Amino acid sequence: MKAPAGAPLRQLVLKIHSRCDLACDHCYVYEHADRSWVARPKVMAEVTATQTARRLADYARSHQLESVSVILHGGEPLLAGPTRLRDICTELRTTVGAVTELDLAIHTNGVQLSPRHLDVFKEFDVRVGISLDGDRVANDRHRLDRRGRSSYDRVLSAVRLLRTPEYRHLFGGLLCTVDVENDPLAVHEALTALDPPRIDYLLPHSTWDTPPPRGSTGSPTPYADWLLAVFDRWLEQGRKVPVRTFDSVLSTLRGGPSLTEAMGLAPSDLAVVETDGAFEQADSLKVAFDGAPATGYDVFRHSFDEFVRHPGVQARRLGVQGVSETCRRCPVVQSCGGGLYAHRYSGDRLFDNPSVFCADLRALVDGIAERVTERAFFPGVTDADELRLAQLERDRELLAHLNERLAGDTDWDEIWRSLLQLDADERSAHHLDQVLAHSHVRASLAHGPADAEITARVAAVALAAAVHARSSLRLTWTHHADVLHLPTLGTLTLSTPARVETEVDGASLTVALPDGKRITVKGDAPAPGWRPSVHVDVPAREQLLVDDADPWRDRFQAEVAEPLELSALAVFAERLRAAHRLLAKHDPEWADGPNALRADTATPLVPGAGVRIDTDGTGALGVALDADPAAVADALPRLGRLARLAALRRATDLHVPGTRAGSLLTDAVEALARGQRARAQSALEELTGPAARDLTETGVALVEELRTEAGLLRD
Repeated sequence: MKAPAGAPLRQLVLKIHSRCDLACDHCYVYEHADRSWVARPKVMAEVTATQTARRLADYARSHQLESVSVILHGGEPLLAGPTRLRDICTELRTTVGAVTELDLAIHTNGVQLSPRHLDVFKEFDVRVGISLDGDRVANDRHRLDRRGRSSYDRVLSAVRLLRTPEYRHLFGGLLCTVDVENDPLAVHEALTALDPPRIDYLLPHSTWDTPPPRGSTGSPTPYADWLLAVFDRWLEQGRKVPVRTFDSVLSTLRGGPSLTEAMGLAPSDLAVVETDGAFEQADSLKVAFDGAPATGYDVFRHSFDEFVRHPGVQARRLGVQGVSETCRRCPVVQSCGGGLYAHRYSGDRLFDNPSVFCADLRALVDGIAERVTERAFFPGVTDADELRLAQLERDRELLAHLNERLAGDTDWDEIWRSLLQLDADERSAHHLDQVLAHSHVRASLAHGPADAEITARVAAVALAAAVHARSSLRLTWTHHADVLHLPTLGTLTLSTPARVETEVDGASLTVALPDGKRITVKGDAPAPGWRPSVHVDVPAREQLLVDDADPWRDRFQAEVAEPLELSALAVFAERLRAAHRLLAKHDPEWADGPNALRADTATPLVPGAGVRIDTDGTGALGVALDADPAAVADALPRLGRLARLAALRRATDLHVPGTRAGSLLTDAVEALARGQRARAQSALEELTGPAARDLTETGVALVEELRTEAGLLRD
């Protein structure tokens, strides 16, 4: 049997109640084509919840999933009542939580939310997302109860309850369905005034057969206009509240992942289980036709693996091959992803269409790209020191962003204060810069979630900087791993994950564990469980760190090697020295050129993996254990070009994100790196033609540099 496409499932929408206490006229469950809810049990039976939990636990175990999410849903899930909710949460925590980390959430209209519900959610750590369409006028346009009464005051009471200190940590965010007749700024101001941790703006579920309302403005793109008005205000506010649609577009425009199923090409990782135990595809398919989400499978007779192999599920896991031909030709397909699968439906062509919101999605992506493009000249394109300083500034921006998310956590606040102290002291600021510039640290700051793991990571950064600076520092936090890796210094093996107390005194670090054990490490001196990092002297540059233990080192699109024995480390280090000696002999001026690879870290890869830079281009060098020094020397200039291009892109905009100019620049740089002059010339000619309008001043300067190198001098 053909293996299923895409990554494993990681989300389950669990329909614990199939009825609702509101009568929203835009509801996809009750007001659109699918009528399956009529025959469903109102409440999920205990045996169904138990069997679902067992099936999910089996799936998580067999796929060795580190975590899964379960979203309690409806109908209106609060109608199940606090007692039934506690039973379901107990079953999930006991069965699924025994084999993987379980993230529990509930999506509700909030009308019934009470302290009794929230006490259950507090007990089981269930995050609460609430549907609210904006201010009173906007919300009451659609969200009325069955007597035609407003739901607004009751929902606001629920939000106020969630914002109290006792329950604030459970607040998951607000979900708002867009109606273009509502004032976008009034809606956004009303939602942000409630200080939610996140806002989701959702397009109304529609198809080509039942298209969305287009509003009264006469605009061909009313939904893009509405969202861009909100986006502009969001930028003015300093992006103080994450908005998933905007964050997703910004991420994909820069080559990052999609953050929502509604946009982007990431494979669907979601399953739905209805109150009767039936496996269904995404809920949004209910707008297409009666029975559209059905699979014919259920948790009593089928596993999650069987569900994943269902053709309908597979169709939403094919990436760019799963969208229409029109979408595949579109320059914004990486960001748009063809839109939500359900929104592509028509009776004639089924799902082989662009989204019914196609024009809006294109205008939204293009509008965001144009708004966030920095067109001014960036001196770092010609000055390596300016580029380095820009990267250090970005490191601090990433830390500040983490602080916005984690402020209020006792451990984080202590760590944050220590960073500010280190940065303010001229004796330690330089050492903090050096640790932050470590490529694996940069990757963790850019991609790590705002959680206990990143808190521990930043604590280790502060400790390492303090040791280098010979400063004094004390930090305490809960460490969830059995190793403590100190970037640039080494790795300390702990007996078990624990709450650790640490103290830096000069060049020594002492770690105290709850069992009374104390470990003191100092440089390369032997200590129980301590494994110092290895630094290699290479010609024409500072030392190169060999990092075979950093938990964030697996970033090379190739398998990293396990930590090496001392003898193997010595052999690896000598390969690096030999490679740099060969390169220095062949091209003595290479290290001073703009494209020199200023890698601070070399990570051993498994034999056969070759030589490569990390996927983020942050300057980490990956070298296979069996790599020939001559092959390494030959690869360094090529990789240096790619790393410089990646660094420039992190520091500024070379082109409008998502445009063809980006791929042409990459093609030109890669071609020159490989000595393919004709290919480089072809890309550069196009960059001085139609694609030139999408270049920034910095991009124009880089293209001119590349043209000179490629022999394409202007008349």
